[in-house]
Order: sequence, then C-alpha cells, then structure tokens
Amino acid sequence: MRIHTLPAGPIETNAYLLTDADRGEALLVDAPHGVLADVEPILRETGTKLVALLVTHGHWDHTGDIARIQRTGVPVYAHEADRVMIETPQSMARYMIPGLELEPAKIDHTVVQGQHLSLLGRDVEIRHVPGHCPGNVLFYFAAPGAAVAHGAGVAFVGDALFSGSIGRTDLPGGSFEQLAASIRGQIYTLPDATIVYPGHGPSTTVAVEKRDNPFVPA
Repeated sequence: MRIHTLPAGPIETNAYLLTDADRGEALLVDAPHGVLADVEPILRETGTKLVALLVTHGHWDHTGDIARIQRTGVPVYAHEADRVMIETPQSMARYMIPGLELEPAKIDHTVVQGQHLSLLGRDVEIRHVPGHCPGNVLFYFAAPGAAVAHGAGVAFVGDALFSGSIGRTDLPGGSFEQLAASIRGQIYTLPDATIVYPGHGPSTTVAVEKRDNPFVPA
C-alpha cells in the first residue's frame, strides 16, 4: 500500500490517496476542493480504481470535492454527527471563505466508534475523536503481518491532532476539554510507532506527540 499526500483547496488541506497496485484498488481520505484532479492521474498511473472515500470530519475544507467524487460511484463513509455539514454545507457559511461554493453530498455509510472496515485487504479501525468537530473520526490501519508486533501502523486523524499542535476548538461544536480527552483516549492509546497523518501540515508519530505536544501532554 502506497500513501500519496495531496494538499488541496484554498488552505492546503491534506487529502491522502492510498493505492494498492496488486489489488487494483485505491481509497481516498478526505476530499478538499479540487483534489479529484490530482487523484485521477495517480489512479491511471497505478492502475487502480477508487473504491471508497473516508471523511474524517465535515468541515468545508475537507469536503469540497465529495459530491464530484460521489458522482463517479464511489461510496462515502463519515460519522453521523457531521451529516448536517456534509448534506447541507451552507450551514457552515459564516466560517467559510466568502464566495466559496460547496455542493451538497450524501453519507452512504455511517461509521461509529470501534467499528472495523475491510478496505484494500486491510483492517481499518474507526475511533471517534470529537472536540475539534462533533463527528471527527480517525481511521487506523495496523501494519500487516509481523510488523504489528512492533507497533507500526498509520492513523489518519483529520484535524484532531497536528505535528506539535491540535485542532482549533472555537468553531461550532468544538470543545478543548473534549478534544484533549479524545487525543489522550483515542490517539495516544495507539501504538507509539503509529504514523499520524493530520488534516494539515506534516506527519508525526504517536510517540513524538505524547512526548512533545505542548497543548495535550500525555
């Protein structure tokens, strides 16, 4: 499995395209504005077909291309708590960039805390990490085979946690106390070697954030 980091949209939101050439399949984590134009050439180059769109949360900068991608027949996975933002994006107008258009989309499959999906031949664990956004979830891929014993894996966490920082909590539905509890209970409990892929900025690891994050110490 190869991970392609694709910053897109007006504030360079990270989307992540996971491709498995052996299986001929790919999945996308988050869909900022314009990312489909970056995804399609990679699908052609790797000989893969997009089989799922996993949405970490419903904020406008992560959802701008959902409707376009959904029209290609790709199912959308997201948390029920963010359905309003995804299906009626005008509800976010007061904190969006003025003039930016968002097309309503649909959640095909709701995800919940503790759920496991099978995608790209891998187990994907869902963990609910609210505090930045009510429906923020992380998608955790444990490493296959013997690497699991060493704690290797990857987690796509949306805007819950960044390298050396955390998501903002001043937007509707945000709460610092809830976010801190989510980080400690759902992210810091992943294996230390887990690579954390956030919604903005560079990747980090669980071990580094537990040791160094100034906002939420372990």
